[in-house]
Amino acid sequence: MTKYKKARLILENGQEFEGFSFGSETATTGEIVFNTAMTGYPESLTDPSYKGQILVLTYPSIGNYGVPGKEIEDQMLKNFESDNIHVNALIISDYSEKHHHWNASMSLGEWLKSENIPGLFGIDTRMLTKIIREKGSMLAKIVFDEDIDFIDPNKMNLVDLVSIKEKKVYGNGKFKILLVDCGVKSNIIRYLLNFDTTVIRVPWDHDFNKEDYDGLFISNGPGDPTMCVPTIKNLELAIKDDKPMFGICLGHQLVALASGASTYKLKFGHRSHNQPVLENGTNKAYLSSQNHGFAVENDSIPKEWECYFTNLNDGSNEGLRHKNKAIFTTQFHPEASSGPTDTAFLFEDFIENIGKYKRDKNYNFSIDNTKTQKVYTIEDALENDIKSVLILGSGALKIGEAGEFDYSGSQALKALKEEGIRTILINPNIATVQTSEEFADEIYFLPVTPFFVERIIKKEKPEGIMLAFGGQTALNCGVELYNDGIFDKYKLKVLGTPVTAIMETEDREKFAEKLHSINIDTPKSIAVTSVEAAMEASKEIGFPIIVRAAFTLGGQGSGFCNNEDELEKLCGKAFSYSNQILVEESLKGWKEVEYEVVRDRFDNCITVCNMENFDPLGIHTGESIVIAPSQTLTNREYHKLRRLSIEIVKSIGIVGECNVQYALDPKSEDYRVIEVNARLSRSSALASKATGYPLAFVAAKLGLGYGLHQLKNSVTKTTTAFFEPALDYMVCKIPRWDLKKFIGVSSEIGSSMKSVGEIM
Repeated sequence: MTKYKKARLILENGQEFEGFSFGSETATTGEIVFNTAMTGYPESLTDPSYKGQILVLTYPSIGNYGVPGKEIEDQMLKNFESDNIHVNALIISDYSEKHHHWNASMSLGEWLKSENIPGLFGIDTRMLTKIIREKGSMLAKIVFDEDIDFIDPNKMNLVDLVSIKEKKVYGNGKFKILLVDCGVKSNIIRYLLNFDTTVIRVPWDHDFNKEDYDGLFISNGPGDPTMCVPTIKNLELAIKDDKPMFGICLGHQLVALASGASTYKLKFGHRSHNQPVLENGTNKAYLSSQNHGFAVENDSIPKEWECYFTNLNDGSNEGLRHKNKAIFTTQFHPEASSGPTDTAFLFEDFIENIGKYKRDKNYNFSIDNTKTQKVYTIEDALENDIKSVLILGSGALKIGEAGEFDYSGSQALKALKEEGIRTILINPNIATVQTSEEFADEIYFLPVTPFFVERIIKKEKPEGIMLAFGGQTALNCGVELYNDGIFDKYKLKVLGTPVTAIMETEDREKFAEKLHSINIDTPKSIAVTSVEAAMEASKEIGFPIIVRAAFTLGGQGSGFCNNEDELEKLCGKAFSYSNQILVEESLKGWKEVEYEVVRDRFDNCITVCNMENFDPLGIHTGESIVIAPSQTLTNREYHKLRRLSIEIVKSIGIVGECNVQYALDPKSEDYRVIEVNARLSRSSALASKATGYPLAFVAAKLGLGYGLHQLKNSVTKTTTAFFEPALDYMVCKIPRWDLKKFIGVSSEIGSSMKSVGEIM
C-alpha cells in the first residue's frame, strides 16, 4: 500500500475509518449515502442527484471494467449520465487496480484524479452501511493532512448548481416536450428521443408557461425540493392546464408540492437499485432504481390526486396520478442507468397521453379503475384445494446430479410444511437430507420413473405435483407422465411451471422459434434427427460447430466439432441420449453468463443472481470455475441480459425459478441465448447460498399461488421477498476432481490437482 496515501473518513457522530486514497488527495465533506449497485459506477458517479454526497458502494470490488470513453451521441456523453462527476467523494471496500474491458479507456482512479474527486478504498463498507442504517443519514468528511469542517449540502440549493443555464434543443420530432432540468440524467433524454419528439431542455427556474409545448417533463435532481420555489410556482399554473405532464424523482416531489401536498426528509433515503414498488389497485410489482432523500407525505395528497405506486418495504409514496388529467409522477427512475428499466413503459404512456392531447385538446382524461386487476389477498392466491403434494426427487446419485438437487428438494419440503400441506417424496437416494425423517410425511425410496410414480399417485391420491426440484430426471419423468395422460387421469395439478412451458424449453427447435418470435438472438442452429442431416447442417453453418442433445442431463452428448470426422463421432454419442440434436454455430471463447430468474403467476419477475464462468464458453458450468455475481460486465451489459432474461421467462410462462444461460461476445455487446432450464438447477443451490435468497423455498411458495410481493424476506422477516440481492457478497465456486480415480491420468497430475483443491 506504499504508493497509496492514507486518509481518514470521519462521521458526524465521531466514528472514524482509515483507508487509502486512489483518487484525488483533496479533503471534502458532504452527506454520506450508500448504493447497492453491483455495476454502473460510471453512471452513478455522473448522476446529478448525488451532488453534495459522499457515495459508498456496498459491492466489495469496484473498478474491474474501468471507465469507458467519452464518445458523443445525441449531444450527450454516450456512456455517462452528465458531463462530469457529481459526487463529492467515493468510498469502496476493495479497488481493482487492473481493469479489463473492451470499451475501457482509463481506470477508475485515473478518472477520479482527472476530475479532482477523492476516492478511498480499504474501508469496512459493511460496518459503515450498518452505521448509516442504524443512525440514519449523516454528514461525513475525508481528511488527509489537515482537518476541515462539516458542511450540510441540504442547506444549499443544489439544483441551481447542476441545472443547465441556457435552453438546449434535442431531436426534431413532431411532439414538443419541454424538459425542466433540475439535474436531469442523460438517459431520460435518450428515452424521450426514442419517440418522435423534440426535447426542449430549460433551466430549473425558467418560466416554462410562456413556452409552446405538447407535454411537460420535470426531471430528477438533488437536495430539498422546497428550495425550488420558482419551479413550484410555475408548476402550480401548469397543473391548471390540460397538457400531459410527467415528473421523476425530484420532479415528482415538485409536482406534489405544487398540487398542495407536503414532503419530508427520509431517515435513510432510497439510493439503491432494488427498491420494490407496487402499482396501487393491482398485483403488479416492479423493481426500481432510486436516488433521493425526501418523500411525499401520503396523508397530504389532495383529493384530486391518488397514490400511483407504493414502496413495498416502508410504505412510502412512490408516485402520484391526477384523477382527471394526464398527469402522473414517479419517485423512482423508470429510465434507470445504472439500474433496472422494468418501468420504462411509463415513457410510452407519457407519449401516448401527448398523442391523445394533440388529436383532441378537449380529450377528457380520467382513470379507468374498471381495468385494474383484482387485488388478491394471500388467502385468495393460494391453491386452497391442495392438501397433499407429490415431489419428485432427482433419482440415484451420479456425477453432476442429485447432491445439488437435495438442497432444492429440502427447501421445497420446508415451504410446503410451513403451509400445513402433506408431502410425499419419491427419491431412491437415501444419502440425502430431504429423505431424513422430519422432512416429508411419506418417503418412497423408488426410482423416479413413470412406472413407479403412477403407482404412488394411485395409492396416495395427492392433489398436486411439483416437478422442478429434482433436476432433469424429475422434469423428464413429469413430461412423460403428462404425455401419457396420467395427470388428467388422476386429476393431478402440476404446481408451478406448466408442462407445456417445460416442453417448449426442452425441445431445442421449438425453443429457438419461441425466442426468435420475441426478437431474442440464439446461436444459428439446425435441428436434426440423423447423422446424415447433421452433416448437411454443418455445411450450411460451417465449422467449428457445437452439437447439443435435447432432453439430456447436464449437457450429456454435447460438444464441439472442428471437422466431419469429429462430428460423426459426436453424433453417434449424442443420438444415444436423444433422438434430436441441434447443430449450432460455435461460440467458443465467448463469455458464459447465467441469470437465476424467479416469476410469479401475476407476471412479477426478478433476477436473484447472475454468475459468470471464469472459463470461456465450452466448459460446462458444472465443471467450470464460477463467480457470482459477474465481474466483467458493465451496467449496459448486465442490465441488457437481465432485461432479456425477464422477457424470455415471461414469454414462456415460468412460475417459480429457472435460469437463462448466455454467450456474450468479449469484444462487444453481442450475445446469444444458449438455453433455459425451466427448473431449479445445480447453479440454483450456489445462487441461494451466495445471496442468502432461498430460491427453492420461494419457488415452492409461488407454485402454491403466492405472489413475490406477498412473501417476506427470509432474513429481515419484515421487508418483501420481491428484491434482488445486491449487497456485499462475492462467491467463487471451484470444482475439485480427484483425478487419481480416473483411468489414464498420471499420478503427478492427480497429486497437483489435489494440492490445488486443498489450497482453495
